[in-house]
Amino acid sequence: MTISSNGRLKTITAACLAVAIGTGTAFAHGDATGIVKERMDAMDSMGKAVKALSEMFRGGTTYDAEDVRKQAAAIAAHGGEAMTSLFPEHSISGPSEARPEIWTDWDRFSALAGQLSDFAGALARAANNPRPQGGMMGGHGMMGGQGMMGGQGMMGQSGPTPEMLASMPPDAAFMHLVETCSACHQDFRKAK
Repeated sequence: MTISSNGRLKTITAACLAVAIGTGTAFAHGDATGIVKERMDAMDSMGKAVKALSEMFRGGTTYDAEDVRKQAAAIAAHGGEAMTSLFPEHSISGPSEARPEIWTDWDRFSALAGQLSDFAGALARAANNPRPQGGMMGGHGMMGGQGMMGGQGMMGQSGPTPEMLASMPPDAAFMHLVETCSACHQDFRKAK
């Protein structure tokens, strides 16, 4: 069964919001200290940015290109090396939800962290691009009907580049950004 772009984005966004916001609020950072607390704070910040963007792209708030750039910058600031530096080897004590696979598959984790920053930067550049009528979340297709990934996969496959995302409608760039969050959570975060 194929999931439409609209349905897929809703599913992915909901999952990422639950993970990102849940990370910060489920533990309320209570027992977290040191590097674990720092990364929970970073995830909480990114979760708030994803939530604000999701509301905008669903039409719950008025679309504002400047706010898209602001929220994308907040996400970008926590990706790449900023993210990987928060995961020194074996830092999974206490309330951490990090899985040991982060360190056994560091190349993939690092690549996803870098992609997060790159895709957030692309979203910021796409903020003023024309949007599909009714918005992507309104049920309209995108990218000439090619589907969300343009017929290509992610990580290790020929997927979209940041330059491609920067030329897309911001809704589409956001979808790819959220897919990156989802891929990382799926592979490297403990299931609840």
